[in-house]
Amino acid sequence: MSKAATGGLNMQMPDERGYFGEYGGMVLPPDLVSIMNDITANYMEIKENSDFINELTRLQQTYTGRPSPVYHARRLSEALGGAQIYLKREDLNHTGAHKINHCLGEVLLAKKMGKKKVIAETGAGQHGVALATAAALVGLECDIYMGSIDVEKQAPNVHRMKVLGAKVVPVNQGTHTLKDAVDAAFVAYLQDPVTTMYAIGSVVGPHPFPMMVRDFQSVVGREAREQFLAMTGSLPDTLMACVGGGSNAIGLFSGFLDDPEVEIYGVEPGGRSSATGDHAATITYGKKGTIHGFECYLLQDDAGEPLPVYSIASGLDYPGVGPQHCHLKDIERVKYVKASDREALVAFYDLSRLEGIIPALESAHALAYAIKTAGQRSKDDTILINLSGRGDKDMDYVLAHYPLEEYETQKMLF
Repeated sequence: MSKAATGGLNMQMPDERGYFGEYGGMVLPPDLVSIMNDITANYMEIKENSDFINELTRLQQTYTGRPSPVYHARRLSEALGGAQIYLKREDLNHTGAHKINHCLGEVLLAKKMGKKKVIAETGAGQHGVALATAAALVGLECDIYMGSIDVEKQAPNVHRMKVLGAKVVPVNQGTHTLKDAVDAAFVAYLQDPVTTMYAIGSVVGPHPFPMMVRDFQSVVGREAREQFLAMTGSLPDTLMACVGGGSNAIGLFSGFLDDPEVEIYGVEPGGRSSATGDHAATITYGKKGTIHGFECYLLQDDAGEPLPVYSIASGLDYPGVGPQHCHLKDIERVKYVKASDREALVAFYDLSRLEGIIPALESAHALAYAIKTAGQRSKDDTILINLSGRGDKDMDYVLAHYPLEEYETQKMLF
């Protein structure tokens, strides 16, 4: 049995201070450190509790619909003429994305701690929908902060959150997007940290959240490893996943980090242009800094303040990135690359037309990099992509801004 099945590189991190190498930690005022220490202590206790594990497993199976399948995209692979493409179908989870994996764990923890409300940010709305869903399930109040630009772009998810009983709070400060939603959610949380819990939506923020969200998302990698071996008799040659904050990616990667024969790629949002800064490719262009209570690669100005970021995919437009991703980049275990808006849009349409699967724009970034590179590989090579979410939420925006007619007049694929 490899180390990946028993912990290894992934579960050895973070250290007791919450650091993955030189990234992570708690860069917070003392009073907030004590609150995070309380969450850490409760999480470390509950994660070993058989009743908690059994309840989470039951909900994963009977509520989320786990295990999500691994699917061989044969028509897409044939069209590319190279590597065989496989998809880990997190889009088939209840609520339509991977976010439900950690939201169930977070609300169960909040309930155990006696909290009355969960607070969170959301970009594409998938975390907001998943948290609103989980909060309704266990009877907690739920407030979701969302940049006003994203409220307009992701109207279907806004409606879903409201139907589920969540209060959606539009954020009009700054760039009106994900970073500003995080800022506003933190401010709201600090007003009442005793009866509320901030349920962070990715592997970012102060310790213990990068560890805790990683642990809840690791079910993706565990399943994928077992499923791929059963399907093919071997491990995939390559893994790919989109990276904004990085939760879906670390979920998949966690099952394979200690298998050096498996190449791993995290695909960042290249946006419209690297020259003008119209992107959110944090690891590609950022440098070490501090944001939202932790240290990570950060897109920042000369004063260390976060820069405005942009992506067609609302769930990826964050100027920081999970600290474990930063460490994996530094030790060269994972290669971080980028895909542009246009490449993601073509991939969005390609998968829809060739496989009957409409992907989230976030997931389409990983798909785009696979499409761009698969033809350079042998037909015996295999690429496993985490299809982290479905594209229902993106349909109106894509059709309004990037018409189907424009796609149909151009060649498919790259």
